[in-house]
Amino acid sequence: MNPDSRTNHPVDEVCILPVIPLPGKVIFPRANTPLNVIRQIGVRAAKYATRADQDVILLNQKETEKENPDPDDFYRVGTAASITDSYDPGDGTIRIAIEGYSRAIMLRCFETNGFLKAEVKIVPEESDQSKQAKSLMKAAISDFEAYAKANRQQIPAESLMVVQREAEPGYLADSIANFMNIDSDKLQRVLDEINPIKRLQVTIEILKEELDLLKLDEKINTQVRKSVERTHREFYLQEKMKAIQKELGRGDDVAEIDELREQIKSAGMTEEAEEKVLKEVDRLQQMPPMSAESGVIRTYIDWFLALPWTKRTEDKIDLNEAERILEEDHYGLDKPKERILEYLAVLQLVQKLKGPILCFVGPPGVGKTSLGKSIARATGRNFIRMSLGGVHDEAEIRGHRRTYIGSLPGRILQGLRDAKSKNPLFLLDEIDKISMDFRGDPASALLEVLDPEQNDTFRDHYLDVQFDLSEIMFITTANTQVTIPPALLDRMEIIELPGYTEYEKHKIASLFLIPKQIKAHGLKEEFLSFSDDAIFEIIHKYTREAGVRNLERETTGICRKVAREVVKEGNNEKNIHVDVADLQEYLGPPKFIRGKAEERDEVGVATGMVYTQAGGDIIAIEATQMTGDGVLALTGQLGEIMRESAQTALAYIRSRADLLSLPTDFHFEKHDIHIHIPEGAVPKEGPSAGITLATAMISALTGREVRKDIAMTGEITLRGRVLPIGGLKEKVLAAHRNSIKNIIIPEDNDKDLPEIPEEIRNNLQFYKVRDMTEVLDLALKKPDAPENKDVTGDNVPDEMSDVALRKPDAPGQIPTSEPHH
Repeated sequence: MNPDSRTNHPVDEVCILPVIPLPGKVIFPRANTPLNVIRQIGVRAAKYATRADQDVILLNQKETEKENPDPDDFYRVGTAASITDSYDPGDGTIRIAIEGYSRAIMLRCFETNGFLKAEVKIVPEESDQSKQAKSLMKAAISDFEAYAKANRQQIPAESLMVVQREAEPGYLADSIANFMNIDSDKLQRVLDEINPIKRLQVTIEILKEELDLLKLDEKINTQVRKSVERTHREFYLQEKMKAIQKELGRGDDVAEIDELREQIKSAGMTEEAEEKVLKEVDRLQQMPPMSAESGVIRTYIDWFLALPWTKRTEDKIDLNEAERILEEDHYGLDKPKERILEYLAVLQLVQKLKGPILCFVGPPGVGKTSLGKSIARATGRNFIRMSLGGVHDEAEIRGHRRTYIGSLPGRILQGLRDAKSKNPLFLLDEIDKISMDFRGDPASALLEVLDPEQNDTFRDHYLDVQFDLSEIMFITTANTQVTIPPALLDRMEIIELPGYTEYEKHKIASLFLIPKQIKAHGLKEEFLSFSDDAIFEIIHKYTREAGVRNLERETTGICRKVAREVVKEGNNEKNIHVDVADLQEYLGPPKFIRGKAEERDEVGVATGMVYTQAGGDIIAIEATQMTGDGVLALTGQLGEIMRESAQTALAYIRSRADLLSLPTDFHFEKHDIHIHIPEGAVPKEGPSAGITLATAMISALTGREVRKDIAMTGEITLRGRVLPIGGLKEKVLAAHRNSIKNIIIPEDNDKDLPEIPEEIRNNLQFYKVRDMTEVLDLALKKPDAPENKDVTGDNVPDEMSDVALRKPDAPGQIPTSEPHH
């Protein structure tokens, strides 16, 4: 095409030209350049213009990837150009040489014959020789010289000469922009500006931006070179990246830091926690990766991310299913089961409820810990167990402050991390065995954890932010309440787990322990069985405990021996039935002789009932009197409270000496009284042996025998009143185990009788007393009376239906107590 053909379109007039799209490319007026047209919409337009001897308009395309652009996909200002030469290689493309001659504004664009045409307005180039124009031109040339010098590898040497020859500000802006290696968006800004002064100002602005970037790049390169001199050359690119990131105010690894920020924002932390950990991320970003402090900060951040800020497990509130699971896992233990089912029922009604804080108190082996696991399974919560036995450092609960080397959060938050949920069941085992030393008191730290009104703002020393513990179901276990601090005890709901009866142990052994051990030892239930008598014999003569731990141990011993016998004979289907006669072969001679009542009625020996950490038991309290100086001797390792009970009982006896019919030759000032409780190596404590001590002393002083088939418990006052005691169920179970069927209890303990299993309660006779005289009427034989019969049913002896120590009409006396079945 003849370049002069562009005179067919006078400037500042409207004409229609074929459109050649330029994806991400800008060509300025007066530019001569080859163009390889690949896209078919451009190829067809170029071929049409060549055939028709017509100019074209070159329009920069906004979306470079779009093969068939729409009219809206082009910038409005382009370059009108003539095609000076063309070549068709036959591969569907066309190569053309073009010469731009003017700016052109696209008024409208339309498609015809598979290519685009545009109605355009040719814009003439304005001349401006004002002082402002000359000043701007001088500044632009100076900036371009600096740009070309800093970027000499990409700017041709002759470009400076071309630029300096330009006489018009508009042409100067176009020439400078044409030589710059910048984004097409910035070039389009220059092309869009029709006014030459404004165009030159835009060009100068772009020049300065590029100069700043080149200076920054030069600064970075200088820093990299210095760093490479100190390290190996192969780290060059890495060090360059570090320098870039340092200039941008970012950390060592942008991707890692960004990932941490995303994890923090999506973790659902509290506003306080998120603000604090983001500050630590900023600190981490500024630190060298090899510094020791960066590792400490990263560990701190990881702990925040590991905690379940919003993760929860869905509570199961199907009461029938929860009840089935609890019954399946444990026999008995009705109180804790009822409490959990009540909690689930309330949860079903209110949908949100603070977790209860329960404390299971009972002797070892009664299933406190395993019950916690069953509750977790029944409620659908994750289970975490934390043993507090021997813990003596407050930091175990609250964590160490970050100033300490190797500091970590406390075990509460560690447990939550392991549980991976905000509402697990948290079992604090052996809470009664917490100790304290100079490092603090863990029990005091637990006050906040176990208080539903405070634990929603629990603050661990390590994280030093508030964390909500109110959704956790806390369950604690203890063998005794005595060693638990009162303030801590007040925050928990106490549920007593007393020792099992022999009937409950038999059920537990037959339903749970024996099947479990048979399976654990590779045996089959159809080939190994235990008789009921054998199980009872193991309970009575091979174990002495409130729980079932030793019972399981003994059944495990039998299963081991049976397994050895099966393997030795090579017969896996041999039927083995374990009976009473086989126990000595499997377990050896009995380890315990089953306790029973005294063999005969004796003077100065009374049977009392006690409660220990291992459950209930009976004790024989012995008393004797001898000539002396009026001393009360107490032996058998008695505690202070028990010693005071003995002194109270003696004071009562002295105040009632006339009514008790003591021998005429007895004088308290001339006789010593000695009280002894066997098993002297075992410490004994508590006030509940008061009436037993008094009975034994009165028997020794009066010479009247104490009935062998009666056990008693109750605290005594100076007036002879019998006060209520604790642990009645365990004490009664102990008497029942020892074949004692007549029980004297304080009248105020009548409310505790329903706790005793019905099958045991029906086999015992209870006498509820209010005064010591009633105890003596029941426990002491009348002088010269025949041997007593068992006080059961209709066989009530005469001495138990009459008051032995007072006249019937004596004023102020209490009627004889009635037996209670």
